[in-house]
Amino acid sequence: MCITSLFTSPLEQFQILPLIPVVFGVFDLSITNQTIILVLVFFFSLVFFNAVVDPKDNTFPLIPSRWQSFLELAYRMMLSLVVDNIKDKQGGYFFPLVFTVFFVILSLNLIGLIPYSFTVTSHLLVTFGLALAIFIGINIVCIRIHGIHFFALFLPPGTSLALALLLVPIELISYIFKPISLSVRVFANMMAGHTLLKVIAGFAYTMMGGAGILFLMHYIPLLILLPIFGLELAVALIQSFVFSILICIYLNDAINLH
Repeated sequence: MCITSLFTSPLEQFQILPLIPVVFGVFDLSITNQTIILVLVFFFSLVFFNAVVDPKDNTFPLIPSRWQSFLELAYRMMLSLVVDNIKDKQGGYFFPLVFTVFFVILSLNLIGLIPYSFTVTSHLLVTFGLALAIFIGINIVCIRIHGIHFFALFLPPGTSLALALLLVPIELISYIFKPISLSVRVFANMMAGHTLLKVIAGFAYTMMGGAGILFLMHYIPLLILLPIFGLELAVALIQSFVFSILICIYLNDAINLH
């Protein structure tokens, strides 16, 4: 979230700004604020995991630290999520994917709440690219396991021929829209929440510039910001969790064909 002056648009915080222009003809490889955030998330994630494990043998210490307890809690939560939603013994193979996606999205959501930072997940292109890559991978897994029976996803068992003419197009359209709905859910929630925070902060800034009663009343929107910020923290966690749950559901459909 970027809280700038009163005179900027609430949507300006989502603008991608080139910090170091690097252009080769039609290829724009400029380093932007989005690039910096992604590098920071990768760097801090690497430092965090290296700080938690024992450097001698890359295992957890017997007496856990606070950060290790947090990591173990997230580990157990994601493992339970995978086991409960992927009804197959192969479900454990996909745990690293689900855990990594959860941790990355959560980190990007949380770092966007820091003032003058940048919310990468507030861009539909980013969330759609991630969702589409995972969706393609799920389809590859389904085809490798079931082969030609992959198309059974679009035709529920026991369906008559007359009903199949109606159900197959509906199932196909629904299937195609899975990565779109997956990406829009995160993008819309993060963008809407950050915009609301910026609007209320701008309103408080306007009142603070006034005199008399207006100056005193600017504390009201500031107090409103506190529960909304807490709500945004919850949304950041919930959206990461929902994204992971839907990946598990899609994997379960791909492995077990409904």
